[in-house]
Amino acid sequence: MDFQERLRQAVQRGEHARDARGREEAKKALSAEDRKALHSQYRLELSERIVECLQRLADQFPGFRYESIVGEEGWGASINRDDISVGADRKAANQYSRLQLLIRPLSDAAIVELVAKATIRNREVFNRSRYQLLGQVDTESFAENIDLWVLEYAEKYAACE
Repeated sequence: MDFQERLRQAVQRGEHARDARGREEAKKALSAEDRKALHSQYRLELSERIVECLQRLADQFPGFRYESIVGEEGWGASINRDDISVGADRKAANQYSRLQLLIRPLSDAAIVELVAKATIRNREVFNRSRYQLLGQVDTESFAENIDLWVLEYAEKYAACE
């Protein structure tokens, strides 16, 4: 085989590689859109559960303020309250309690992540997260986690009152 023929074949291989790379990039772009849509679906479902549970918890304990959270840090809700306690030395102290549950935004890791932060009377009770790969999400198990963490907070808060 002469040089001219080998040169022609090399150019053809290069063109095939370029075409394959273009198809792969188009496939990734489509799958990125699919990932975004799937994450949005899970986020909506789980954030509705968070809202429902935290509103019920706020109704159970008068004084808690409910707040929806939609932003860069995620989607979800929080409840919080400030109390004043008077110690034996008659000094007033602020007592802060809060429970926040969020679904984090979609990241390069392609996961659905639930984050919970809980504080009772200025002391952190728990700081947890749970995640699953986007293609393997079980929304029922996430909903169970939301329920369990809210119930755990309610029990601990009631024990401190």
